[in-house]
Amino acid sequence: MLREEIVFGPIHSRRLGSSLGINLLPEKGKLCNFDCIYCECGWNKDGREDHVLPSAAKLEKALRSKLLECSKAGVKIDSITFSGDGEPTINPDFPEIIDITLRLRDEYYPEAKVSVLSNATRISDRRVFDALRKVDNPILKLDAPTDELVARINQPQGEYHVADIVQAMMEFKGDFVLQTMFLRSADFDSSSPGQIDAWMDIVRKVKPREIMVYTLDREAPASGLEKFTVEEMDALIRPLRDEGFKVQVRG
Repeated sequence: MLREEIVFGPIHSRRLGSSLGINLLPEKGKLCNFDCIYCECGWNKDGREDHVLPSAAKLEKALRSKLLECSKAGVKIDSITFSGDGEPTINPDFPEIIDITLRLRDEYYPEAKVSVLSNATRISDRRVFDALRKVDNPILKLDAPTDELVARINQPQGEYHVADIVQAMMEFKGDFVLQTMFLRSADFDSSSPGQIDAWMDIVRKVKPREIMVYTLDREAPASGLEKFTVEEMDALIRPLRDEGFKVQVRG
């Protein structure tokens, strides 16, 4: 489902509560450097031909208007969340937009968190890294522990190496949230011993302050994908919980 507004919602999020969304990608299309087989926005090739990214000035106007509207109406906002139709850090104004968002949050909803859902592909860029360090919840994706499996699940649209992402994640010194999708198909299974063990080893290495594990919730563009039950995911991550990691599981 494509978002055709810069600021949308608030909507109920399984992970973040009442979430006011921000889409820094084209209003009438999808733009992402991943092409995930489970993406609710569909395949990159099916996005319309709109490639215009909203500017910092346009975002500021839209966000101020929405926050003022919600504040006057007494609407609850738990999180101002960068998600939308693709990878938000692709927008070249991303660092400036984060500063604007934090300022407006403090003005209208000081209790709300600012969250960014990112596939972590650009965290080695110092400007992106510094911007993510400012927000309350930098939520960084890692769906698989090997380049081969990432290629199957996320289909990066450029060079991607798990080892590089892990190294960059370590620069956060544990102050980030790791997000992982659990699913299975004829080609892979997130619960296979080799995959789950390797993924947990990465978790132990990057030491996120929280882990968000979830599974399919909406129709996916790829066929033949199977979701996990909450009970299955709870059993899979139990070793991490036993070691003291905070893990949020959502079906």
